[in-house]
Amino acid sequence: MAEDVDTEIEAIKTVLQTLAPLSQEVRQSVIDYVLKRLDLASGRLSGFSSRGSLVERIDASLEAEHPRPQPLYHLRELKDEKKPKSAIEMAVLVAYYLSHVAAESERKEAISTKDIETYFKIGGYKLPSRPEFTLGNARNAGYLDSVGRGQYRLNPVGYNLVVHSLPRSAS
Repeated sequence: MAEDVDTEIEAIKTVLQTLAPLSQEVRQSVIDYVLKRLDLASGRLSGFSSRGSLVERIDASLEAEHPRPQPLYHLRELKDEKKPKSAIEMAVLVAYYLSHVAAESERKEAISTKDIETYFKIGGYKLPSRPEFTLGNARNAGYLDSVGRGQYRLNPVGYNLVVHSLPRSAS
């Protein structure tokens, strides 16, 4: 009996964790499909309708356990907010964006010259004349750490630059 309860609790946790990142419409679609697939769409679940839909109850439970993350910035929005004044600052901003702000599927711990070329364009920032030197210069300035083979990772100094020092004041 206790094993059945443990299995049920694990199943509930799995469902909640799986549904958490989805929008309410997608959650509803998934739940509707699963109920039909398991032939549970009738009878047994009718009690939910008088107390609100199953999806509304799941949404409330998910919100209590997992508050929705802040909306994602586009790199251009972040650049416009932080106003980097040099290619080095923009490179650090790209490293910050890719390690902390970008969608989970796009996140990276280390960046390369190829990322500089790609993300400077996406962010609407002028490409440096020699992009291959930009990351090394950011490393020499103390904002990035080299992790080998032309790869650089944001360090605490670079993080603090983006989060606490940009945009720089006019003085």
